[in-house]
Amino acid sequence: MFGKKDMPQENTKPVLLSDVYPDYIPVIPLENRPVFPGITIPLTFTGKRFIDTITKSIENHEGFLGLVLVKKANSRDFFASDLYHVGTLVKIIKVIQQTENSIQMFAQSLQRFELVRESRKTDTTSWEIKYLYDQKPEKNDELKAAIMAIMAMVKELIQINPFFQEQMKIALSQMGHENPGMLMDIIASLLTSEKEKLQELLEATDLYHRSEKLLILIKEEQELSALQEKIQKQIEEKVNKQQKEYFLREQLKVIKKELGLEKDDKATEIEKIEKRVQSLKLSEEAATVIREELEKLKILDPGSSEFHVTRTYLNVLTELPWGIFSGKVKDIQKARLILDKQHYGLEDVKKRILEFISTIIKRGKVSGSIICLVGPPGVGKTSVGRSIAEALGRKFYRFSVGGMRDEAEIKGHRRTYIGAMPGKIIQSLKRTGTSNPVIMLDEIDKIGISYQGDPASSLLEVLDPEQNSDFLDHYLDVRYDLSNVLFITTANQLDTIPRPLLDRMEIIKLPGYIPQEKVEIAKRYLIPKQREAHGLSKKDITITEGAIRLMTEKYAREAGVRNLENQIKKIMRQVTYYLVEGSDKKITVNTGNLETFLGKPVFSDEELYENLVPGVVPGLAWTTLGGTILYIEATAIPAKSGGFKQTGQLGNVMQESSEIAYTYVRSLLSDKKEMLEFFENRFIHLHVPEGATPKDGPSAGITMALALYSLATGTTIKPALAMTGELTLTGKVLPIGGVREKTIAAKRAGIRELVFPHANRKDFEELPDYVRKGLTPHYVNSFREVLKVAEPD
Repeated sequence: MFGKKDMPQENTKPVLLSDVYPDYIPVIPLENRPVFPGITIPLTFTGKRFIDTITKSIENHEGFLGLVLVKKANSRDFFASDLYHVGTLVKIIKVIQQTENSIQMFAQSLQRFELVRESRKTDTTSWEIKYLYDQKPEKNDELKAAIMAIMAMVKELIQINPFFQEQMKIALSQMGHENPGMLMDIIASLLTSEKEKLQELLEATDLYHRSEKLLILIKEEQELSALQEKIQKQIEEKVNKQQKEYFLREQLKVIKKELGLEKDDKATEIEKIEKRVQSLKLSEEAATVIREELEKLKILDPGSSEFHVTRTYLNVLTELPWGIFSGKVKDIQKARLILDKQHYGLEDVKKRILEFISTIIKRGKVSGSIICLVGPPGVGKTSVGRSIAEALGRKFYRFSVGGMRDEAEIKGHRRTYIGAMPGKIIQSLKRTGTSNPVIMLDEIDKIGISYQGDPASSLLEVLDPEQNSDFLDHYLDVRYDLSNVLFITTANQLDTIPRPLLDRMEIIKLPGYIPQEKVEIAKRYLIPKQREAHGLSKKDITITEGAIRLMTEKYAREAGVRNLENQIKKIMRQVTYYLVEGSDKKITVNTGNLETFLGKPVFSDEELYENLVPGVVPGLAWTTLGGTILYIEATAIPAKSGGFKQTGQLGNVMQESSEIAYTYVRSLLSDKKEMLEFFENRFIHLHVPEGATPKDGPSAGITMALALYSLATGTTIKPALAMTGELTLTGKVLPIGGVREKTIAAKRAGIRELVFPHANRKDFEELPDYVRKGLTPHYVNSFREVLKVAEPD
């Protein structure tokens, strides 16, 4: 199948298994490194094409095979990779089929060859080749000197790296200077150089040129081996030092223990736990569990993972404040002073809290209710909670449950998990060090639900006075009495709090502050606080009452005072900047220069229409920023079949209110022929400015209905009149919320008369006199009463 050719008779000819080699052979690509002639090598291949190529080599080529290094691998077909043109001929000696897809062969590497022509007619890659033979230089002395240098460097390498020792002893003893080419090939086959450099060595047929390349590679190998030896010595020295210190420490421990000078870590740890137990008033269940765990800890090896788990568990159990209580305040006057000192206004809230505290003082324990403080952001819900704790003389701990999605955050992780820990409730007791702290669960209206559980459901046991006396944390697995803890929750709204959770709470609403209250809060609390925080004194800055009032109206119109405090911070920062620059003048902030510090006003004045037109009615609305005036506009255009639409970013509830108003007004005017024709021949468009602001809620029902009525009848309403109330399909007016905020907004906008649902009468009458002054309220039960109030005098 293949031709044969006689080898030339030269003294550089390698040791051969045969005097004739084939000039057409199958080729196998090698990925890691080339094979050099003159050695016997074991090779393992995996894959059907490798096995087929080796089998065909034995069957058709007398076991001759070419091994060629891959230059650039083909990720899809390895046999189609780009190969170098110079490889090594091998003769297969033995083949072992390891598995169905894996084969191992032992082969004798024979001679270098170079590609003449490639053939890929079958799955096997075959080459027509020509053989490359070693070429001696003309000056044999130069080659001899190079070989001596190589042997000297190899001997040095053997001393550094014992890996070369056995192989090179055989090579150096048998080869010497008689066959320099084979000697260099054997040395090259042991080097760990990069495969590209080894391939260059394989392609070098000139022996002197090959010796130069080999000397460079041996030098690199020496440097690499020396570096490895240095690193190895450093590691050994470090390990030996650590081992020595460990044995010395262990011996020292034993000596001290024998002399009674010191106990080992295990005994010390157990003694600490037992000492803590003595100062606690444990429940019977907790005492039993701690005793059992201590017995287990005594027999465990300190190096075991179980020892650390048990020790951590005992530490958590014994660090809890079993039977430790604080704050037995019996002076309600002191509680009143604390609340008055830290909070201006909020008289209704303070009264409810003092009633709650009185019950605790009278009974000697928590009354069984959970306080829920509800109000807009920045009205002081968290600070009210702190004041309650101070008034009771108890420790205060706050954590937010907003966005919490894992019930383990509340009830803890089971000890079978790595990194398990108790829940937030048990952690708060551990950190406060008492069994009766005030614990605030902030943002309870924003608690989440996920596949990891429902934290709100976990809170049912915590916040239920009938259940929390036997609260069971998953990590502790021991019941803990939470009935002495006063829980306070905060929320911005009640709608998103789960009903079973809400039923366990006593709701206290913080409605927000009116401008006069904001001015007093700024004067008494915010300005002194921020002046101190910025390192200023009264000699450095004064903010007039007029400037504060302007800030509340034009820059901080929200229900709370957080944004007002941010504006004061902004002023203080600029003042500190002027002082640091070198100014020694006292700065006074007044209405004239407020814009210099805060820029243009954020809010504009709410001006009424100069002349109301038919279809326009002012209403009252409440947002998280407080109350506002909301104009409802209605217009009509001719249309064959009528119709109705509403715009202004209205929510579902408000859209339904507008449709109810439209239907009711049509029904109300249906007894007049001209009104029937008006609705049948006109398309009605209802709009609520500002269009970019989302709006929702039912309280604009009577305002929308009056706007449609005014449009249909062509009449205008009484000037300086605003209204709020939910409308039913039969014309009934239902109560609404936010009376305080809406009233303040009306007063700010120059409204003189207000229309409220009759059921909200008590809400308006409970407002301070200075808020109600100058306003005339009208209370209505039906829309027909609204029409009577709205008619111009």
